Amino acid sequence: MRFHVLTLFPSMFDSPFAESIIARARKEGLIDIEVHDIREHADGPHRSVDDYAFGGGPGMVMKPEPIFKAAEAVRSLSNFAEDSPVVLLSPKGRRLTQRVAEELSEHEELMLICGRYEGVDERVRQHLATDEISIGDFVLSGGELAAMVVIDSVSRLVPGVVGSMESTQDDSFTTGLLQFPQYTRPAEFRGWRVPDILLSGNHAEIARWRREESLRTTFLGRPELLESADLSAADRAFLEELRRP
Repeated sequence: MRFHVLTLFPSMFDSPFAESIIARARKEGLIDIEVHDIREHADGPHRSVDDYAFGGGPGMVMKPEPIFKAAEAVRSLSNFAEDSPVVLLSPKGRRLTQRVAEELSEHEELMLICGRYEGVDERVRQHLATDEISIGDFVLSGGELAAMVVIDSVSRLVPGVVGSMESTQDDSFTTGLLQFPQYTRPAEFRGWRVPDILLSGNHAEIARWRREESLRTTFLGRPELLESADLSAADRAFLEELRRP
């Protein structure tokens, strides 16, 4: 899978993707991350990429020309498919969820546009971007950090990036619930013991415990997720017990 990032600050992407799972996936050719400097596509001796907003107001707005030219250069040089998503990172976009990450992972290429300042010219949103994504209800200095989050969350779903795809199937939100608690050695640490059921070797009971703990964690931390989760009769009965005073 190939990611194309359009940004004014390409060096921001050097360190985050030179470590851990993403670095290994790049080395093995499972994913490719190409970072493109929008400023290289700006005109004039100063390569200006922003200007004052029509109608007045504080701050500057990113101009459309350099962004469109950068996107067109990517398309011409990489055979970027017409139906591949062009994602604008913006607080106005739809919320990034595990389902959205799964949807994006079905494509072979993504283009990610990182806004800055007061935002981008509206014509970028209307006539270039095919999708708009926000990573949460807060404002960042630019779209670079959001693009990194998108790349990381989507890359984990590319076959081979994570050592075992089974490990992604129990991730929080993948099942619609938060993940159950995890433990490792030692079985006792400073007087705190691992739940006995996890040491029992009874896989059916362990699976039941994990499901119930996942339900409990979601109920206590993110109860709104339960409204859209796929719940069995046993799940609903367990939740009813939790709701009792």
